[in-house]
Amino acid sequence: MLPPRPRWARRGRQAAERSVERSRLSPRDLLTESVAGILQRPARSALTMLGTVLGVGTFVAVLGLTATASSQIDTRFNALSATEVTVEDTGGDQPDLLSNAFPTDADRRIEALNGVRDAGVYWPVRLGPDEVVGTVPPGATSGTAQGERAQVIAASPGVLAAAGPRLTQGRIFDAFHDRRAESVAVIGSGLAGRLGITTLETAPAIFVGGHPFTVIGIVDDVQRKADLLLSVVVPRTTAERIWGGPESGRRAAMLISTDLGAARQIASEAALALDPAHPEFFKAVPPPDPRTLRGNVTSDLDQLFMLLAGICLVIGAVGIANTTLVAVLERAGEIGLRRALGARGRHITTQFLAESGALGALGGVIGTSLGTVTVVAMAVIRDWTPVIAPVTVVAAPAIGLATGVLAGLYPAWRASRVQPAEALRR
Repeated sequence: MLPPRPRWARRGRQAAERSVERSRLSPRDLLTESVAGILQRPARSALTMLGTVLGVGTFVAVLGLTATASSQIDTRFNALSATEVTVEDTGGDQPDLLSNAFPTDADRRIEALNGVRDAGVYWPVRLGPDEVVGTVPPGATSGTAQGERAQVIAASPGVLAAAGPRLTQGRIFDAFHDRRAESVAVIGSGLAGRLGITTLETAPAIFVGGHPFTVIGIVDDVQRKADLLLSVVVPRTTAERIWGGPESGRRAAMLISTDLGAARQIASEAALALDPAHPEFFKAVPPPDPRTLRGNVTSDLDQLFMLLAGICLVIGAVGIANTTLVAVLERAGEIGLRRALGARGRHITTQFLAESGALGALGGVIGTSLGTVTVVAMAVIRDWTPVIAPVTVVAAPAIGLATGVLAGLYPAWRASRVQPAEALRR
């Protein structure tokens, strides 16, 4: 057993410990070291940040674009879908007894309701196998573009008005044509092109089977009921005179355009206005809830692009981890010298975590800027109003910082385990 140290020896050791200060790493020195480590190899640092830039930029762009698209969906929904009501003829409990439950003055009854702009009844005409649409009568040997298969729709004038058509030439038929059962038609621009009709100045006619119709309007686009672009639309009374009313399985329906905010009220009143004695013959379909539509679209976009953003962030984290680990191996001599001069393991760990965190934070800031610019640019191109939540702009750089710190945990731990003697011998 060793004898106890003399009192003077213990006092000398304590004095020596008091004279040597413990090594410290101030926040200012830590920031300086991390910036110097990044600027020492700028090209490598830029490539390392690329994954984080893409991940954070995609994150910001996804949230910004989905918010902007949701706002635009709300606007368009309110302008179109929220002002549209469809009334279906169900026939009630005996659907086979009535071929058309709509009264002859159905348009006037619905248009008398407060908030209705236009309303009209329509149904698809059942044609025979030889009743095709052409520009020459059946049996003729001359002419072009014969035999086009196209749907014929019988409609009251209110249907075309409610559909909101954009005409390239001519006009739509009105109450005068419907009242006199005139043989006129309105067709879509695609069908007109296939039939070779380029102008209405010569009053071109089309033939449905053996029945001629003068084309008075060519429609290029519609706001509602897009199938009208592929159809031949004729007055309802004309179709009844030639083919009769709607047949079983092809019951009539009504299209109603309303003022903004009146659609659901009109849907609740339409059946009673059409037939107070038998409102069960009709089923009014109001517009869907815009919040549900917006939620579905936003959810689909979020899931798709958030996955892409997550993949980019993982790639960025792997790149930072790999680069930091290589830097640990390359700077083993520097680490050994720091340890020999008194730096502790936690100082080395903090230094490399600060470098990887700075790379992630800088990549997050750049990615946030690029994502914001992308959202604004897309909004300007599409003539939209850009929408970006402030919390997204604030959280995105923090995500980059967290990615960098997590990616640097293992390399920093490896650096703290380097022994001074072994590192200085390399």
